[in-house]
Amino acid sequence: MATTTTTTTEPGDGQYRLLAWMSPAFPVGGFSYSHGLEFAVETGAVANRHDVQAFIVTALEQGSARNDAILLCAAWRAAASQDEGSFIAIAERAVAMRATAEFALESANQGEAFLATVDAAWTELGIGRWRALLEAHGIAAAYPVAVALAAALAGIKLERALGSYLQAFIAGLVAAAVKLVPLGQTDGQRVIAALEPHVAAAAKAGLARTLDDMGSAAPLLDIWSARHETQYTRLFRS
Repeated sequence: MATTTTTTTEPGDGQYRLLAWMSPAFPVGGFSYSHGLEFAVETGAVANRHDVQAFIVTALEQGSARNDAILLCAAWRAAASQDEGSFIAIAERAVAMRATAEFALESANQGEAFLATVDAAWTELGIGRWRALLEAHGIAAAYPVAVALAAALAGIKLERALGSYLQAFIAGLVAAAVKLVPLGQTDGQRVIAALEPHVAAAAKAGLARTLDDMGSAAPLLDIWSARHETQYTRLFRS
C-alpha cells in the first residue's frame, strides 16, 4: 500500500532558498569575520560562554545588528514595491552607518559576495538589474540590504528573512567564539539555544522600527573593533 508524507513547508515559501543563503556553506566568507570578538578575547574581556552570550546580546540589541534589522526591513519593503529611489537611499545609509572600518568591510564584502552568488545561481530573480543600479550610484551593498533584496525579489516574507538573517548573525559569532575562546562545540550550541528568545525579540523590534529609530549604544564593541585593526596577531578580518 502506498504511503504519503506531509511537510510543513509549502511550495514557494522560500524556506529552501533561505536555508541555502544563510548556510555557513554559502560563499560570503562569513567564517573570516569576528565582529571585534577576537580583540575582546585577546584582552580577556570575553573568556567563557557567558561572556560570549553577553557580547552577542549587546551586538544584537544595542549594536550593529540592531541597525541591520531596521535596514533589512526598510530595504525589503522598498525592493518589494520596486521603489528604486528609496532602495538606493537605504543602501547609502547602510554603508554610512558603520562605526569602524572593519565593520564596514565585514558588511560590504559579505553583501557584495552574497549578491554576486545569488545572481549567478538564481538568475531568474533579476538581481543583475539592481546590482547595476547600485554600481551606477557607486554603492557596495551592505549585507542586510543584499539579503533583503534577494528575499523581496524571491517573494520571501519579511518576517522569515529577518529571523533567518539574525540567526545567521549570532551563529557566525558563536562559530568564531568556538575557535577563539575557545569554546567546546556543545557550549557553542548552549549559547545559540540561550539566544533564541533574544533573536525573536530583536526580529519583532526590527519589524516595528523605522529608519528614524536607527542608532546604537555599544561603544565598547566599537572600540574592540577599532583596536582589532592594529592587533598584532589575528585569525579574523574583523
